Amino acid sequence: MGNCDNPHEDHGFVTSQLNPLKDPVILWLNGGPGCSSLDGFLSENGPLHVNDDGSTLYINEYSWNKVANVLYLESPAGVGFSYSDDKVYTTNDDEVAENNYLALQDFFSKFPNFTGNDFYVIGESYGGIYTPTLSLKIANGPAKINFKGFAVGNGLSSTYFNDQSLVYFGYYHGLFGDTLWSKLNRYCCKDGSCNFFNNSDYNCQESLKEVFMIIYNSGLNVYSLYMDCAGGIQRNNMRFHRDVKNLFQFYQFEIMENADDSGNLVPPCINGTAQRTWINHANVRKALHIPENVQSWELCSSVVGDSYQRIYNNMQDFYLKLLSKGLRVLVYNGDTDMACNFLGDNWFVQSLKQKKTLDYQPWTYNKQIAGFYEQYGNLTFLTIKGAGHMVPQWAPARALKMFESFLSNSAY
Repeated sequence: MGNCDNPHEDHGFVTSQLNPLKDPVILWLNGGPGCSSLDGFLSENGPLHVNDDGSTLYINEYSWNKVANVLYLESPAGVGFSYSDDKVYTTNDDEVAENNYLALQDFFSKFPNFTGNDFYVIGESYGGIYTPTLSLKIANGPAKINFKGFAVGNGLSSTYFNDQSLVYFGYYHGLFGDTLWSKLNRYCCKDGSCNFFNNSDYNCQESLKEVFMIIYNSGLNVYSLYMDCAGGIQRNNMRFHRDVKNLFQFYQFEIMENADDSGNLVPPCINGTAQRTWINHANVRKALHIPENVQSWELCSSVVGDSYQRIYNNMQDFYLKLLSKGLRVLVYNGDTDMACNFLGDNWFVQSLKQKKTLDYQPWTYNKQIAGFYEQYGNLTFLTIKGAGHMVPQWAPARALKMFESFLSNSAY
């Protein structure tokens, strides 16, 4: 990255199935930090997905390249098949934004016929940090990019709102029971105001550790509350340890490590075996021109994730600057996700104090309620009913409808 010798950032690019020369260009970023955007391609919104056998592909009828050209960027270097010659993978939020901006400039210099197309950045999960930081670089930068706006799906936009809201989300989804709830109210709340984010009261911290253990260590699927945990209840894998850095950072809750599981880099309760098997096949690597000395593809990189330095814990300033430039913004959430829950992102959007132009109301797809949304001028907050963290994977038809409406700036 910024301190690396010759980073080689991989990307995949699929042209629109409609009109590539006129349709928008989208940059898609998965999160982590340290997870591969090719997971977005292979299991979320790409045109080809991997069958469970790990050796064949099928066509995704709800691919986002039905209506747009989509660029999938492996970021930061060290993620997926991307690498750096000096193997130094320590990086941070600002460096990632800068390097992604350089990668975009490189893309448009190689494909200059796309420079006139509308351009959007869309990120998921820790993409809640990647997306606004990169967007501001694009908006302020010299590169000729026809930048129109950005979207964040189940994003980490504010650690404060994410922590505060998760306690309410858990209780009102029936996860805690009255004994724990009364302890939380007794020890964490004062004069009608609760602080679950950075409370110094010992009893509050102990109560929050119970919350933490239920959500992250009881066997629930943290990414989709009502889905089973793939492979059954599993605890304490390495990926889990990195994920918990996104939650209750102030308290640094310690979890016992399970040595038998230490090599597991797939997020807990998620099955990524098929994608990993297919993309690491010798024939696939050869077709993708991956040099033999490059690492195997993993859903998430422990090398990148473990050394990543977080700078931002609240994206308010970025959003306000970008909204002031007239850019269009969509914040969307599958409403059963607990990693980056919908309530926290809704509170974040409200904290921007924009003038509400459309009150909270349902949107529909296929004669059913697909979710709810509200608008503040150019800023939309939208939920996808019953979907988890990876909206395009678990609600593909509705995700495509949402995507089309956002790009065309038409009613949801």
